[in-house]
Order: sequence, then C-alpha cells, then structure tokens
Amino acid sequence: MTLSLFDQFASPALLGIPLIAIALTFPWILLPSSTSRWLDNRLSTLQSWFLVRFTHQLLQPLNFGGHKWALVLTSLMVYIITLNLLGLLPYTFTPTTQLAMNLGLAVPLWLATVVLGLRNNPTNALGHLLPHATPTVLIPALIIIETISLFIRPLALGVRLTANLTAGHLLMQLIATAVFVLTSLMPPVAMITSVVLLLLTLLEMAVAMIQAYVFVLLLSLYLQENI
Repeated sequence: MTLSLFDQFASPALLGIPLIAIALTFPWILLPSSTSRWLDNRLSTLQSWFLVRFTHQLLQPLNFGGHKWALVLTSLMVYIITLNLLGLLPYTFTPTTQLAMNLGLAVPLWLATVVLGLRNNPTNALGHLLPHATPTVLIPALIIIETISLFIRPLALGVRLTANLTAGHLLMQLIATAVFVLTSLMPPVAMITSVVLLLLTLLEMAVAMIQAYVFVLLLSLYLQENI
C-alpha cells in the first residue's frame, strides 16, 4: 500500500526514456501566444489582465533596480502555476513534486540575487550577516547562524513547494481510494466522501496557485534585500 501511494511521484518513462522533459515543456505549448490582431480573444485578455495585476503586485515593494527581474519572476510564476494545475489532472505527472526539480529552480535564482548583492553593494550584503548593535561576545555565533540561515533559504523554497504539493496529492489519492472502496459497501457514505474529494480538489487548485505565488514572492524579497 505504501509503494502504491508514492508510485504517482515516480518519473514516468517510455522505452527507458524519462518523460519528465515533455512534462516540463508542455506548459509553454498550452499558453496562448500573442497575435497581431487589434482585439485578442477572451483567454488572451484574461491572461494579459492576470499578468499585469500580478506583475504590479510583485514589483510594488521593489525599487527600480528590481524591475529588471519582472520578466523572469512573472514567467516563473506562470510556469509553476501551470505545472501545478496540470498535475491535478488524472493520469498526469507533477514535476514540482520532485525536490530536485524545485531545488533546480530555487538555487540558481537565489544564488543570482546573492551574487547581485555582492557585486553592487557588498557592504550592505555582508551587513545582513551581523545585526546592528550586536554585543561583541555574540558576534561570532551570530555570523555563523546568519550564514546558515542564508544558505537554508533555497532549501526552504524547494522543500516548501514539494511538501505542500506532495501532501495534497497523497490526501486526494487516499480519499479517492476510500470513495472507490465505499461505493459498493456504503453508497451514501461514498457520496459524502465524493463531495469531500471535490472540495479537496478545489482546495488543491488554490494551494497550487498560492504555493507558486509564495515561491516567487520569497524570491522577490531576497532580491529586495540585495538591491
């Protein structure tokens, strides 16, 4: 039973070839492309409205130097949301449930913000390692603690996204299995459980979007510290 629960998180393969590359490139195919028409269709209009609102909300706390990251952060947000929502469909694979995948997104972007801070303002970047008015006795310990907390940031980003999506998928599979078993034994209970499964699916859709937003929002906060 334990193995069957976690089989959904294994990367699918066809003839020994991993299919995760298709899962990673498929979201870009679904997104509507811009046209030369004066008026776009409803889907493109909704997408443009969402991107404008999100970009405005994301860049509001950043200064002018952080606006150069607007395209990267917005694209990352849309990409993760699409991957998370596609993973809720039956017989699909969610790449963002893989810790290696999430760390592959978090570590380079976090490292870019750190390198940017060290290049543009090294005094301010290194000053985050030592709070103001720290007693002399506590300086070595605080520098070590702040350094560890700095390097834990990308790990926390990846683990947070992986844990939330994995827990949701496992809970949905457990409730779906309960519905399948109870259908022949206790149909009324199975109907109630089906309603719970539907509500949980809606909740997981919200979690998929919120976790993508939190991932990008924390990256923008790390960027703000270094610019």
